[in-house]
Amino acid sequence: MSLTFHWFLPTNGDSRDVVGGGHGAGATSSAGDRPPSVHYLSQIAAAAEAVGFEAALTPTGAWCEDAWLTTAMISQRTERLKFLVAFRPGFLSPTLGAQMAATYQRQTGGRLLLNVVTGGESREQRAYGDFLDKDARYERTGEFLEIVRGLWAGKTVDFDGKHLRVEKATLAQPPNPVPPIYFGGSSPIAGAIAAEHTEVYLTWGEPPAQVAAKIARIRELAAQAGRTVRFGIRLHVITRDTSEAAWAEANRLLAGFEPAKVAEIQASLAKSESEGQRRMLALHNGDGANLEIYPNLWAGIGLVRGGAGTALVGSHDEVAARILEYHALGLDEFVLSGYPHLEEAYWFGEGVLPRLAARGVWRHPAEPVAPAPRAVSAL
Repeated sequence: MSLTFHWFLPTNGDSRDVVGGGHGAGATSSAGDRPPSVHYLSQIAAAAEAVGFEAALTPTGAWCEDAWLTTAMISQRTERLKFLVAFRPGFLSPTLGAQMAATYQRQTGGRLLLNVVTGGESREQRAYGDFLDKDARYERTGEFLEIVRGLWAGKTVDFDGKHLRVEKATLAQPPNPVPPIYFGGSSPIAGAIAAEHTEVYLTWGEPPAQVAAKIARIRELAAQAGRTVRFGIRLHVITRDTSEAAWAEANRLLAGFEPAKVAEIQASLAKSESEGQRRMLALHNGDGANLEIYPNLWAGIGLVRGGAGTALVGSHDEVAARILEYHALGLDEFVLSGYPHLEEAYWFGEGVLPRLAARGVWRHPAEPVAPAPRAVSAL
């Protein structure tokens, strides 16, 4: 399978420095010095589209702009790029969510992918009126996806679950194509939901051995459910013509982290209920020592940002080699980002992607697929 690469839309703002925010960061979020206007985000989307990214992840949470509305506007300024829209099932009814996705597919020509985010922070969920605990939120996510998939299949759905209930729910027009579901989570209940309901399981960027263990666990759970699941990874990236130039940029970013701000953000993240966030914090222990936790895998981003906190850092050849190493574990999709997102899209797209294309593991999504050779019958 050809590798698939997605970029990121920084709907909380962008900068030449690392912008705070992310899951669990709460009030420590920062807007950066490039506001997330439709004009600027469209520039990033156009760059990602041009160099060969398949889609752009757009986050969800109190720290950023709404993903549905923002990407709907940007979709009108792009042609091919898809949008991996993150959303939280507890914030809308399953019938409405299914209808929104169907509308999005029709109005964009099938350019929607969905990233289901259950919500790992009870304090943020309560601000939105959601008072379920973490395990109950995952249970509700499973019910939500069961209802939505029935509606997308053109069924009339009657469902009476522990958390959700609908009667004679239908869609006038199911989506075509049905948007694939992306999902992440490191807790046991998250793995069970992923195995039963999702197409792509996403992990944050941990060292290969830890990622391999996750893949094996989810693959086994999916097999027990009679399903197969694809796998992806969420990483930042700093890639340059030379390794020295890439690490110089990483060190420049690190030098801009104010110790008091790091301490404030780490204190906020330490309160997170997310198992994935706990694993991210364990990679760097909250300080700036020993941040290269595996060759070319740098945990510095996680000092000032919640959620995905690691970056691939190195020359284009080194970054390509790490991607191939992760691919060998079973990862086919890579959701990447970098600061600033406009410039870094070009660094990666013009530096790393051609090397992967030369290895025969990636091709530009806009490149036409060569037709299969026609069989010639013997006379």
